[in-house]
Amino acid sequence: MLAHFTPIVGAGKDTPATAAWVPMPPRMLLHKPHASSGAIIPAFVPPHPSAYMTTTIRYNDLVESVAAALQYISYYHPADYIAHLARAYEREQSPAAKDAMAQILTNSKMSATGHRPICQDTGIVNVFLKIGINVRFEGFAADQSLEDAVNEGVRRGYNHPDNTLRASVVADPHFARKNTKDNTPAVINVQIVPGDKLDVTVAAKGGGSENKSKMIMMNPSDSLVDWVLKTVPTMGAGWCPPGMLGIGIGGTAEKAVLLAKESLMEDLDMYELQAKSRRGEKLTQVEELRLELYEKVNALGIGAQGLGGLSTVLDIKIKMYPTHAASKPVAMIPNCAATRHAHFVMDGSGPVYLEAPSLDLWPKIDWEPDYNKSKRVDLNKLTKEEVASWKPGDTLLLNGKMLTGRDAAHKRIQDMLAKGEKLPVDFTNRVIYYVGPVDPVRDEAVGPAGPTTATRMDKFTDMMLEQTGLIAMIGKAERGPVAIESIKQHKSAYLMAVGGAAYLVSKAIKAAKVVGFEDLGMEAIYEFDVVDMPVTVAVDAGGTSAHITGPAEWQKRIATGEFKGIEVASA
Repeated sequence: MLAHFTPIVGAGKDTPATAAWVPMPPRMLLHKPHASSGAIIPAFVPPHPSAYMTTTIRYNDLVESVAAALQYISYYHPADYIAHLARAYEREQSPAAKDAMAQILTNSKMSATGHRPICQDTGIVNVFLKIGINVRFEGFAADQSLEDAVNEGVRRGYNHPDNTLRASVVADPHFARKNTKDNTPAVINVQIVPGDKLDVTVAAKGGGSENKSKMIMMNPSDSLVDWVLKTVPTMGAGWCPPGMLGIGIGGTAEKAVLLAKESLMEDLDMYELQAKSRRGEKLTQVEELRLELYEKVNALGIGAQGLGGLSTVLDIKIKMYPTHAASKPVAMIPNCAATRHAHFVMDGSGPVYLEAPSLDLWPKIDWEPDYNKSKRVDLNKLTKEEVASWKPGDTLLLNGKMLTGRDAAHKRIQDMLAKGEKLPVDFTNRVIYYVGPVDPVRDEAVGPAGPTTATRMDKFTDMMLEQTGLIAMIGKAERGPVAIESIKQHKSAYLMAVGGAAYLVSKAIKAAKVVGFEDLGMEAIYEFDVVDMPVTVAVDAGGTSAHITGPAEWQKRIATGEFKGIEVASA
């Protein structure tokens, strides 16, 4: 039965001329004999008056609800994520992984109390709308769409003066890649469903995790588990584990990817699922598959931030849909340590504001620099000889001035060097930090400023070390073979800062100024003056990578079974 949508145009209190759309239930078609001739003729019987009952969602209410939700998720982790990460922290035996988790948990609580972003990458907005068939919209101008309302909510949410979020979206993705300045447009998915409510899920998806998404058209007989275990190590640590994996199976190629993304909006419940299994309760086939993948992915030993450890994933979600008999489309999308999503329902009573979580949800963990184990480094006097003395796994506290730069800045430097043009700054004996910070508010020197994925700069590494005088780099996750070889050749080093601890890291930055490429916005070259900024030596001058040695060690240790007896009490 098809629904009929009748346009209603009239004066609204928000715009001189407004349009509304209300679904009109179809009238029932009956057949009855003509009174005199006996011929069968159609007759229309109007539906019961209750069929016309509708909920009105106003433009301004939808805009405000989306904006408020985006502010909310920028500084509040979902409670289920905090609970699972806290349990993983309690169980973790790897010192490097445990320290990384402590930074993430401390950063999370700081963001919750300070109402500043968990991560400097405040994401590209994903919105899922389930529109009840009996919902009508009003307060829209004649030329405004539902997408326009959502995008206005994004615009307002990201430009909030008390908590400005980073604009990361670029238009024309293949050519000019010009920043839209307000993080629009969002990626919007719409479903028409039974009912008279508007169901909304908003998420902010960081580029580091989104870039590690995978999709494959499998043969029906192929092993999903084998593919996942082969694929996860190729994703590196740029997706900021520990997080979760969303897996979509079935439909068509694009449906599988959508299923994977939708699954990441679900609450984490792996500890509840494990408890159910231990009680001997019957599990569904999907639950059994989730448990198998959870245990086997964690047995890879990748660990928090890819440094090796017991917890790579906190949960694995799976959604399925019917597919062609010849096909098995599969997509896998990771969610990072800065997982951000929220759900709310609009019933026409006005804008929706989410309730702030209790700070008691966070564990009593307050990370601070360990001055006994960490070495303080003066960046203003740094020499190649000192850099060459660092060893993988060493923890350093950086002090002094460093430069920043990421994708766009490196590409422009490459073009300028090729033309023989002078660079805006001198990189000689300097350290560069791969970061795109959030703009500051109030008395901040800079907003949240965590690292971006370093592998994207791998192809520029030899150029920077060979032609600019740069002696060390700071970023997130591992370096690839090309970069490692260049680091080894130039006796340089790569330092890793914890992804997902952006607000914590920003507190070490005491001054910041743009010194080059100001037109690139958050991708400009800054000079930061830092005090005790925590980093770990990830690749030393000899080319040894902690992201290779760490997971290899912990995979072997996990395989021995020595950690099977370590359990965490349920919350």
